[in-house]
Amino acid sequence: MSEPSIAAGGTEPATALPNLRLFSGPEFKLLLVALIWGFDFVAQRQGVLGSGPFFFNAASFGLGALILGVRRRLSPSELPIAPARRAGILTGLVLFGAMSFQSAGLAHTGAGKAAFITCLYIVLVPLAMHLSGVRGGRWAWIGCGFSLMGLWFLCVQPGFTLAPGDLLVLACSVFWTAHILLVGRFAASVDQDALSFWQFATCTALSLGCSLGFESVGIGQVRDSLLPILYNGVLSAGVAYSLQISGQGGTSSSRAALILSLETVFAGLGGWFFLHERFGAREALGSLLMLAGVLASRLGKPVLETRALE
Repeated sequence: MSEPSIAAGGTEPATALPNLRLFSGPEFKLLLVALIWGFDFVAQRQGVLGSGPFFFNAASFGLGALILGVRRRLSPSELPIAPARRAGILTGLVLFGAMSFQSAGLAHTGAGKAAFITCLYIVLVPLAMHLSGVRGGRWAWIGCGFSLMGLWFLCVQPGFTLAPGDLLVLACSVFWTAHILLVGRFAASVDQDALSFWQFATCTALSLGCSLGFESVGIGQVRDSLLPILYNGVLSAGVAYSLQISGQGGTSSSRAALILSLETVFAGLGGWFFLHERFGAREALGSLLMLAGVLASRLGKPVLETRALE
């Protein structure tokens, strides 16, 4: 096992001024991930409703695996493949769980409430790190608090209640928490393209097996879902997940969770722009609070994280 690495450039001296730059280079990649995932909401919803969640996930991640396989063949890496394969299969199992519970939960709860519960990983990630002995500092928790309030204003309407189906979405949030932590652990120590490929291949195989067992998909359904599958497979899988792994190699998992949660802001803006959905003062306040949470987390010092695959 390699030595723990220091996220985001090392430990600052005690007398150093706070780093007020909102995003570093790796963190800007995570912002692009949030943008792609946010605007992917419409495509994902249409694809799942058109062909079934398991088939949609199998086709999307299968396309993403194909793109990454071709790219890696064109630009081979000298890093050993075995650690990336083990890490990719593990993260692929978690990714399958996250996507499956997310799809099932969306069928039983509203989109806004589902987005709020899913993004509870902004609290679960630093909590899990704290319990494992990685201290994020007070500014990380302050940032989580601002972002959580922002999510409430952005996603939750008056009359909020919890229903049995919301437990599925909560399970999805737990899986996304595990996925962010695993990517943060492996990203800087293994071949990133190989890690992405094997997690997609694992998720594809499991999703395809479930689709064959539980879904009935015809040619017409595939045709109706083709554009969403292409968007999700090329941009969300082929581009965004690779950027996530690359970006998390240069920042802490807790800050990555905060930046990735901005996908809800982009989803709201995308719905307002493309679908003419409501985006009023309440949603604007929520977006500003989430941005304030990301900025507040920048005031803290970087934290130590172990990234090697044992």
